[in-house]
Amino acid sequence: MRLTDFWGRLEQAFGAAYAHSIAADHAFAALGGRTIDQAIAQGVDTATIWRAVVATYPDRVPAQLH
Repeated sequence: MRLTDFWGRLEQAFGAAYAHSIAADHAFAALGGRTIDQAIAQGVDTATIWRAVVATYPDRVPAQLH
């Protein structure tokens, strides 16, 4: 998944402001306790990051974005 697609999905699921807040502040267990921003900076594949988001917020992410 391209980085622009990842951000588009995150913003569609959470809204632009909240998406960037989650990316900076929420440490995901599935990402080894890293935030989205940290995982991206460390080269984690965006599809892997997206799966962590979906697993953490299954009710928040619309099915068409899975």
